[in-house]
Amino acid sequence: MNSVLITGGAGYIGSLLARRLLERGHQVVVADALLFGGEAILDLMSRREFEFVRSDVRDRAEMERLFSSHSFDSVVHLASIVGDPACSRHPDLARQTIWDGSRNVFELSEQTGVQRFIFASTCSNYGKMEANAVLDEDAPLRPVSLYAELKVQFERYLLERSTAIDYTILRFATVYGLSLRPRFDLTINEFARDALLKGELEVYGPQFWRPYCHVSDIAQAVALVLEAQRETISKRTLNVGCNEENYQKRMIADEIKRQIPVKIIDVEKDEDPRDYRVSFDRIAALGFSPQLRLSDGIREISRAISSGLISDPYSGKYRNS
Repeated sequence: MNSVLITGGAGYIGSLLARRLLERGHQVVVADALLFGGEAILDLMSRREFEFVRSDVRDRAEMERLFSSHSFDSVVHLASIVGDPACSRHPDLARQTIWDGSRNVFELSEQTGVQRFIFASTCSNYGKMEANAVLDEDAPLRPVSLYAELKVQFERYLLERSTAIDYTILRFATVYGLSLRPRFDLTINEFARDALLKGELEVYGPQFWRPYCHVSDIAQAVALVLEAQRETISKRTLNVGCNEENYQKRMIADEIKRQIPVKIIDVEKDEDPRDYRVSFDRIAALGFSPQLRLSDGIREISRAISSGLISDPYSGKYRNS
């Protein structure tokens, strides 16, 4: 049995990952500042193998108490200010969380003998591809937002550090789908919501590419890496997603229209600083095979809203920014 700390474990990805790891027999400690509440993990509180600690990765003293009172085999560091809009709106908080907080967690992991450390990064680090390139993990990084700049900064910190920890950098594709902490500030979720409730969808820069991955599959990928053989993941960078889920925005809108009657309005933009297709061959070689696709994500979002399970998907609690 492995003792795993998940920072940011009450969030969009973390709440699903905690369940996935508990199902696989791990002991799980979630540390979260609860900026967006803790309802997503309430049902786990009765589990003996689960513990919640309210703490902020920016606070070194809080982190020291956490690490001194537990013995962690592995750390999955998800805690972050996620996304370009949130980081642009709160730049100081973003720097303190993504840069200072990440160093706090990693340095204490080193000091306390943690064996594995997984850092949640982003494919946004690639920024913009050249011509019709498909970018692998060795492609140049061209961050065009504070969010990506900070993720790249910490990636370089890890890569340049001499350490005994088996760390892995995971660059997540843009995530979509339902989670126990829903989000509607993500492209696919937002498009599906607006198509359903407004009957009209404005698509800015319909020709631009991004990679996508369902949140449940992201959790699956993290669990796979956590349990992988050391030589396959140690000090490696892995894009997390699926080759078949590189989409242009118009392709997403067209798939939504197959399920939801909607008027699509293309708003042409000649430039978008983020325009990239990504190769996921490396993580596929480890056995990662996503189970859900774009059509599944659209369907579940539509059902959750139309059935009334999510009564106000425009509520600020479903946004990070």
